[in-house]
Amino acid sequence: MIDIELVGHEYHYEIENIIKVFEGYIQEAKIRSILRDNLCRAEIYQKEQLIVVKEEEGSLDQKHTKQQLIRTLYHTLCEVTGVKMPWGFLTGIRPTKIVHEMFEHNMPREDIKKRLLEFYDIREDKVELMIKVAEKEKSILEKNQEDEISVYIGIPFCPTRCLYCSFTSYAIDHREKQVEGYLDALEKEIIFGGKYSSNKKIRSIYIGGGTPTALNEDQLERLLMLVNQHFNVKDAEEFTVEAGRPDTITKRKLEILKQYHVNRISINPQTMNEETLVRIGRKHTTEDIVKVFNWAREIGHHNINMDLIVGLPGESPEDVKNTMVKIKELNPDSITVHTMAIKRASRLRESLEEYTLTKAEEIEDMIFITSQGAYDMGMEPYYLYRQKNMLGNFENVGYCKSGKESVYNIEIMEEKETILALGAGAITKVVDPITNRIERIPNVKNVEEYINRIDEMILRKQKGLKDLDNVF
Repeated sequence: MIDIELVGHEYHYEIENIIKVFEGYIQEAKIRSILRDNLCRAEIYQKEQLIVVKEEEGSLDQKHTKQQLIRTLYHTLCEVTGVKMPWGFLTGIRPTKIVHEMFEHNMPREDIKKRLLEFYDIREDKVELMIKVAEKEKSILEKNQEDEISVYIGIPFCPTRCLYCSFTSYAIDHREKQVEGYLDALEKEIIFGGKYSSNKKIRSIYIGGGTPTALNEDQLERLLMLVNQHFNVKDAEEFTVEAGRPDTITKRKLEILKQYHVNRISINPQTMNEETLVRIGRKHTTEDIVKVFNWAREIGHHNINMDLIVGLPGESPEDVKNTMVKIKELNPDSITVHTMAIKRASRLRESLEEYTLTKAEEIEDMIFITSQGAYDMGMEPYYLYRQKNMLGNFENVGYCKSGKESVYNIEIMEEKETILALGAGAITKVVDPITNRIERIPNVKNVEEYINRIDEMILRKQKGLKDLDNVF
């Protein structure tokens, strides 16, 4: 058990997060984080005996002092455990935000690298990844226009719930009436969104979930017809639909996507190993993945992403090698490599004792295998984020061929553009480009609640979106 005591400050959340990174390396200790006269001090006790203490200077700047407190504690934890983390003391989900801030201050690349290495203690390969991704993102973000938005639409249904999933999603079997009720409510919100965006440029549209292709063919066509009617789809740079699970995809659905101007799709195997697919609750085979991917190419889908997860229960680096060999044969336009995260609301979290989790050293090997595979396919990293409770404290990386970057992924991650979000659990983010202030307007997560309270959800947006008076 870890006992935490704060003295002279109240940064409990931040201190807890950095301690959590060392879970598995230190089980019993008393940890004191102290701020006194701008001096940051960390003490670690075991069996009531002080074993490590460190002190570092803070400053009058509150943000810097908070960082210094975390950094000081991180150094004590490194000394006690003998372990250094690949991302140093960074715990946030958007590491590239730091680099973008440095870009805005016109800091030279070498100075940025030095700061990340020396102050944040980030490992050199991760520093290079951060800067490379931030540079790619910058080239996309610089094209943002005034009064431009992106649109997200959530479909919270899946054929089954995967072992590791914590998203707002419902198994679609025997929910026909609820799905129709959901689409009725979503139609109201789409009509509202169309009015709001009528005098704006839409840069990207993203339909995610859940699994949007869990809808049957008629429902999918109804949804896409609504989107085409109420949003200026043809002028959007990118229109993505997560086709996701191969067991939800038919040739007709792929034709419908093409017919309604969808120009980017995801077909997400997660792994190309049969035993793992069964273990994580997938109802398809690797053969199904290949078949569906080939259908998509034949129908004319020229921008296909594939999601993979490293660290799935029971998988070894050899299994990941096998996955990458098969992915290379398909030759997608982009891949997104996720490191397994033990999410609080997942079935995996509830039954951890039944599974053997992958060790950090093996995760590192797996990440190398996937990155090498991406480079072999002519891809470069363009998108990077992290999650809580990731195995080995690593990262998720999107790789793509030139010109195949997901604009929406970059916009949602870097929060430089307003995103109008529709559907259960969707959170609209209103960005003030001058102050960078972000206001969030959430929809309720529960599908029944969303259906019953759709008018309230629309009213929330009317109050939260500042320039509606120009539209309504």
